[in-house]
Amino acid sequence: MKLVTRSDLGWPASAAPAQTTTKGVKVHYEGTSVSKNLLTDHAACIAEWKAIRKSHLANKTENYSDVAYNYAACPHGYLLEGRGLRKRTGANGNQALNQGHYAILGLLGSSGLTEPTDAMLNAIRDGIELLRKNGAGSEIKGHRDGYATACPGGPLYKWVQQGAPRPGGGTTTPEPPASSAKEHKVVKGDTLTSIAKKYKTTVATLVKLNKIPDPNKLDLGQIINLPSTAPAKPKTEYEPFPGASFFHTGRKSPIVTAMGRRLVAEGCGKYKQGPGPNWTNADKASYAAYQRKLGYTGAAADGIPGKASWDKLRVPKQL
Repeated sequence: MKLVTRSDLGWPASAAPAQTTTKGVKVHYEGTSVSKNLLTDHAACIAEWKAIRKSHLANKTENYSDVAYNYAACPHGYLLEGRGLRKRTGANGNQALNQGHYAILGLLGSSGLTEPTDAMLNAIRDGIELLRKNGAGSEIKGHRDGYATACPGGPLYKWVQQGAPRPGGGTTTPEPPASSAKEHKVVKGDTLTSIAKKYKTTVATLVKLNKIPDPNKLDLGQIINLPSTAPAKPKTEYEPFPGASFFHTGRKSPIVTAMGRRLVAEGCGKYKQGPGPNWTNADKASYAAYQRKLGYTGAAADGIPGKASWDKLRVPKQL
């Protein structure tokens, strides 16, 4: 996770009201024109986020206590802190809706920059999972779910409706299984056998871990420590190097689009539009910028991918 905190932004602690739990998270967009300059200039993303907070604080009608959103996500994959954790949002439409869900904003608009990059989607997903660890329930919805608005726009809402999966061959991080819990509190009817079965372990393991003198005797409210089991992380597959001859003017492939999005996420995009499926001079200039970022110079930074730089770029597998 690439997190930009309020402290990094020069902001004081949020004055927003506390909200320790919600049903989940709602996803938003700006709903106005957003400059495509954000794709190639991360400083512009920070400026955009600061401008949003400034406009909210100046809005005397809504009387915001802070920027309305808990977090924002930029095209370069950064999660930008707003109200932050365990704070009621001011973005969902009314008091009841604000109490129901936290809010994450994608720095997208109704014109200009309208399509989320893979890096932005990953950042939104990072925010969802961070909020889930701090009081948010499992729901993922768009602003339009429950409020009459076009927000979060067609492309972002389509992704929300799909369950907000991680792009690039990854999958949505699974909910932790019961066996990932750290402890169990004994309730009426519990036995070591039933507890071991619930958490996919053995009675012998629980007896040894908790130093239980009599396995047949448990007290109500007794805490049983459980063996730790980390959930498996989803595997992300990357495109193998297709060879330098793959990259020539006019080449059309989803791999070129995916490559361009990764270059933008690395802060090396030189696109005025796109990236798109056709290999263009903008792709070549962007890749050259990436090669220079890696320390290549001269002919080694000519904008034509080589295997070493390609493997480091990690272009998601295109199915």
